[in-house]
Amino acid sequence: MPDAAAEFDNNDVEILSRKTAYQGFFKVEELRLRHRLFAGGWGGELRRELFVRGDAVAAVLYDPVADRIGLIEQFRIGALAERRGPWCLEVVAGMIEAGETAEAVMRRELIEEADFRPRELRPICEYLSSPGGCNERIHLYCALGDLSGAGGIFGLDTEGEDIRLRVFSAAEVFDAMLQSRMNNAATLIGLQWLQLNRAGLRTGANA
Repeated sequence: MPDAAAEFDNNDVEILSRKTAYQGFFKVEELRLRHRLFAGGWGGELRRELFVRGDAVAAVLYDPVADRIGLIEQFRIGALAERRGPWCLEVVAGMIEAGETAEAVMRRELIEEADFRPRELRPICEYLSSPGGCNERIHLYCALGDLSGAGGIFGLDTEGEDIRLRVFSAAEVFDAMLQSRMNNAATLIGLQWLQLNRAGLRTGANA
């Protein structure tokens, strides 16, 4: 089974040293480690850099009555070399701080970035963004609610945010999403889940 328990766990990794290599807007750690091998025994020492991000939340906004999807548009430094430019169309997202729950952070970010108060937050999944070098885990949701009249410019000035909420028909989003500025994992995973569950969400909303 693909979801069967792994042969190894955290106890099969030996951390030899761990130190902060960089601390700025983001944090990078430098590790020396070794781990057990599938063929038996232990591998040699590895040196790796870890981009420390921690847990985050993200939500695709969906109005099942109007069959419309809300996406935010903002500048992203990681998309600077993209041929479509560095302004991405995304789901609402934010970082979880110590002592916070994923749902509470998600509700706060929905208000800050989109002025959206969901009728329901439907959990989709949790996934690792890029486990080859980053520890970020995304808690992904579908935020269900009324998008009629939604739109505008949001974000916190103290965080340098310039965020625009845009609302589209579900059909036009699904037609364009794989070849567009919706080119980031949380957005595509959320939209693909929505494609699979759209009919049921609409039936429930109209029951």
